[in-house]
Amino acid sequence: MTLEAPTTTAQTTELVVLDPVTGAVASTTPVASPEQVHDAVTRARTAFPTWARTAPADRGALLRTAAEHLREHADELAELNTRETGKVPGDALGGVEAGIGTLLQYAELGPLHRGESLRGQHGAADWTVPHPRGVVLALTPWNDPVAVALGIIGAAVVTGNTVVHKGSERCPATIARLNELLAEVLPDGVLVGVDGDASTGEALLAEDGIAVYAHVGSTATGDRLAAAATGTRAHVIRENGGNDAVVVDADVDPVWAAAQTALGALANTGQICTSVERVYVHRDVADAFVDALVAEAERRTALPAAEYGPLVDERLRGLVQQHVDDAVSRGARVRTGGTVPEGDGTFYPATVLTDVPDDALALTEETFGPIAPVRVVDSFDEGLRLAAADRYGLAATVLTNDTGNALRAAATLPVGTVKVNAVFGGAPGGSAEPRGASGAGFGYGPHLLDEMTTTTVVHLEPAPPAGPAATAAPIAPEAAADTSTADAEGFDR
Repeated sequence: MTLEAPTTTAQTTELVVLDPVTGAVASTTPVASPEQVHDAVTRARTAFPTWARTAPADRGALLRTAAEHLREHADELAELNTRETGKVPGDALGGVEAGIGTLLQYAELGPLHRGESLRGQHGAADWTVPHPRGVVLALTPWNDPVAVALGIIGAAVVTGNTVVHKGSERCPATIARLNELLAEVLPDGVLVGVDGDASTGEALLAEDGIAVYAHVGSTATGDRLAAAATGTRAHVIRENGGNDAVVVDADVDPVWAAAQTALGALANTGQICTSVERVYVHRDVADAFVDALVAEAERRTALPAAEYGPLVDERLRGLVQQHVDDAVSRGARVRTGGTVPEGDGTFYPATVLTDVPDDALALTEETFGPIAPVRVVDSFDEGLRLAAADRYGLAATVLTNDTGNALRAAATLPVGTVKVNAVFGGAPGGSAEPRGASGAGFGYGPHLLDEMTTTTVVHLEPAPPAGPAATAAPIAPEAAADTSTADAEGFDR
């Protein structure tokens, strides 16, 4: 949560965000006071009991209404997003539409979220019941702010939780407007927005009565939440940094593989959690692959700003340049890009590096920029080994025509998602669970409904009838004891 520091004036403290295309002021947003932070959590806690008792179908119906309300304001949200983060207009609108689709999906899935029936002793009934956890603190990022936020909010609200939502200080006006629109539809306290910076995040962690920390963002912030949860006992769901690899096999078309890699590394100017950050290409196709990748990078850099956008701010651009300079100092070769361009805004060219050593920052750390660092390998197995040797565990891609290699990749890569022959994509309703420094818990899909709820196991036996009939045919004590012990042990484990 350590992003832009607020600008202090005589009356208030506010976040000032610069348009990354023009450098002009894009938005100014007041930072919530400690009293406002406390009030937000109090409102959510107060609303929780009533909302938890609301029928799931009614909660789903309100989500559908919220989705339609957001659809009426989709252009407004997209324009705010573009102004604050530089996300190209088409992608910004696509993110809003994806978030609306997610709300509609959870509106349908929520009422169908169910427990299980269990087989116990004859004459008894056993089942499980999901319950909402309480107040969910949603901390969401700037790179696709509306889509990611609505995924967490939708799953939390439809399962009966209430939400306090703080978005990134890199897009505060976008998130403030999103929260305002949702609050116009949902009952008071079900969704409460809080605007602010790192100090606001720390103030939220100091509040009592928050049951879930749901976070998408940096590993450093995710680690901070996990540490805080040891004292608060909050359930933590976090999708954090990634350093995703692509492994290019010897049997694929190198031009097609380069197009896939460019899409993975350069889409949204490399500012995607699951961007391709490391490239391991088989020596047999390396030359043709690199030539095609350079051509793809140069084509993207030449696009207008409405199609190939800037980095979100100067701080991120400085980090990208640091990773490039570090690689070059260790012997890497810049094939295209690699320098900060002249002119307004925080643009950075699509960059291809070759001869990148394994200890370079571009291969060991998340860059989050339009960089494709290429490492040539002598075999698919070497590529798999290097792809797996990483502290992150978000996703990875293999490009291969060998089914056996694809299956081995799925079995051995220690990541939440293994993609074969497509850097992006997936079936509707999919879920993924990151590993290592990339987080823990299912952050989207139907499994997020499970993360947002606790489970109660119910065991019901008929009581004996009152009066003389109660002693008519008692159950043998040994049999009853044996059966109940077996059931109890099964439930406890």
